[in-house]
Amino acid sequence: MALLRFKALERANNRSRIKVESPGKISEYFGKDVFGLPQMRGLLAPGYYKKVKNAIDNGTKVDPDTADAVASAAKSWAIDKGATHYTHWFQPLTGATAEKHDTFFDYLTGLENFKGSALVQQEPDASSFPSGGIRSTFEARGYTAWDPSSPMFVYGVTLCIPTIFVSYTGEALDNKAPLLKAVEAVDEAATKVCQLFDKKVTRVKASLGIEQEYFVIDKALYASRPDLVMAGRTVFGHNPARGQQLDDHYFGSIPPRIYDYMKDFEKEALKLGIPVSTRHNEVAPSQFEVAPVFEDINVATDHNSLLMDTMSKVAERHNLKVLFHEKPFAGLNGTGKHNNWSLITNTGVNLFQPSNSAKENLLFLTFFVNTIKAVHVYADLLRASIASAGNDHRLGANEAPPAIMSVFIGSQLNHVLDELEKRGNVKVEKGDNMYMKLGIDKIPQIILDNTDRNRTSPFAFTGNKFEFRAVGGNENPASPMTVLNAIVAEQLTQFHESVNKEMKKGTEKRLAIVSVLRKYIKESKAIRFEGDGYSDEWVKEAEKRGLSNINDSPRAFDAYLNKESLEVFGKHNILSQTELEARNEIRWESYIMKIQIESRVMGDLARNHIVPTAIAYQNKLIKNAQGLKDLGIKNGEVLNTIQVISDHISTIKREVHNMIEERKRINKIENNREKAIAYCDDIKGKYFEKIRYAV
Repeated sequence: MALLRFKALERANNRSRIKVESPGKISEYFGKDVFGLPQMRGLLAPGYYKKVKNAIDNGTKVDPDTADAVASAAKSWAIDKGATHYTHWFQPLTGATAEKHDTFFDYLTGLENFKGSALVQQEPDASSFPSGGIRSTFEARGYTAWDPSSPMFVYGVTLCIPTIFVSYTGEALDNKAPLLKAVEAVDEAATKVCQLFDKKVTRVKASLGIEQEYFVIDKALYASRPDLVMAGRTVFGHNPARGQQLDDHYFGSIPPRIYDYMKDFEKEALKLGIPVSTRHNEVAPSQFEVAPVFEDINVATDHNSLLMDTMSKVAERHNLKVLFHEKPFAGLNGTGKHNNWSLITNTGVNLFQPSNSAKENLLFLTFFVNTIKAVHVYADLLRASIASAGNDHRLGANEAPPAIMSVFIGSQLNHVLDELEKRGNVKVEKGDNMYMKLGIDKIPQIILDNTDRNRTSPFAFTGNKFEFRAVGGNENPASPMTVLNAIVAEQLTQFHESVNKEMKKGTEKRLAIVSVLRKYIKESKAIRFEGDGYSDEWVKEAEKRGLSNINDSPRAFDAYLNKESLEVFGKHNILSQTELEARNEIRWESYIMKIQIESRVMGDLARNHIVPTAIAYQNKLIKNAQGLKDLGIKNGEVLNTIQVISDHISTIKREVHNMIEERKRINKIENNREKAIAYCDDIKGKYFEKIRYAV
């Protein structure tokens, strides 16, 4: 194995750069492989175009005639770009995307053909996709259905059609369907609240910008590490003398080979309509980041999955490997996917953007306070939404936010909320002057960057948006975004009802709004935290505040099935109890499989590579000790080293054996939740660090 690694290192050092020409003006190729509204406008009759646009903007259904027209236009456009096949591109509960390619060519007519029925719906084999017990293995039927709100695109020689994926009996088997429902719920709830301020608001769209962190290493070095290949992370390793402690990699000059790779994948992404905007070195060696501009949340999540796939494929031609695992290397920064979320009205107002108008700032405060309240009430559910085996290795270490959910808003906004809470017994006069008397006059002074940045906060307000920093780098962002939009929709619904109750009592509308907000500020105060989320003091303080600290995923997943969560998802028609229970079965099973794989690769490397190498070294020392003795030279230090190595070898062999036996016991457990907890506590918790240290 050591020889393999030396050869890999030699190959990596001798790589020649894959030179990439200057991409040129982005305006000349951005979205060239996308079949979106601009392309439809040029190829569809005005009536059909209007119907499709209405479907995208307002969620109306596409009739069969319009579907046929879109299919015909998409086929012609795609074939002109070299496409020979089409596929329904969907996101099953595997954590990856899926696709089944069908040819445009009709062997009966000898012509290319693509009907609206094939565009709107297909039937992929659903038997091998995770269903959590909803479907038996022999019950294979499942359906994909076109999502017009996310544009089609040509990828290679295939027209890709973004779709949802549901079972034969109608349950969602993907990440997109629940997100679409959650976005619809927050649209409805937010619009009602906005109309308390402005009747012109008829729609509210969730907007998202996803910062994607990633590591890049040479392909040969990756292939020389079975743990990286099998588990996505190094289960063994030794901290280098020089890691990230000098912070000299962060925002530094981008290495030429990586720079070529970045230019290459960015051009491919831009052609697919992914608006990548920012690139830079991250903190850890070989770690980098790419970030797009904000998009509609559904499109943004689709684009993130497509971007990760594009990055991986382009890396191949540069003899590189991209790592998205949340913690590929112990002791270095992990990989996050920072989700920057906001709500935008159809009138162009960012509801999280402070203004110099008192009236507009009351609107800002309304959504600001309700979001904080939602996070406080459903903190455990939000924690569950970012739980995974990979993220368990990351959360709470090396600049990753802790598992304790909290909200950072900055000292200025903290002061504003405190002032508003305190002045509850101030006599209030009607009219605009009431804002002054309530201390809201401080709000108009807020500028865009009204807060500092707190890298230790899992959920931070950053000026005109909330940044959900705890999402794992390898995870589909649709899951946490489904939860976030669902809980905010529920909180806004409750707020609207509370304000209406106050108004029915005769309270003036604006006073009723302020009264309810003040109540929410007081009730959710515990979730606001401005300090160091890494500190031990915060763990103690969070406990005093009654905040949960759920450190492992198997137990975190329970929050999906508590009474409050079931009510939220059911009330807003996002996921049924059956679907939630099934998804938790999938989550627990996935956790089991990933820890099991890590355990197996750890045992294999230790027994078949580490121990033989250690014994070979030990035998050399034994010969050395004997030679020293024959020469009459003291050999005590060598004998001590032999003993230390022997002790470590014994530890490795014993603990690996015990771990394997423990796996055999745990594998007999039938309940997935109990089995996942056992893998967490009795395999990962009991053996991983002990074996790693001995190695």
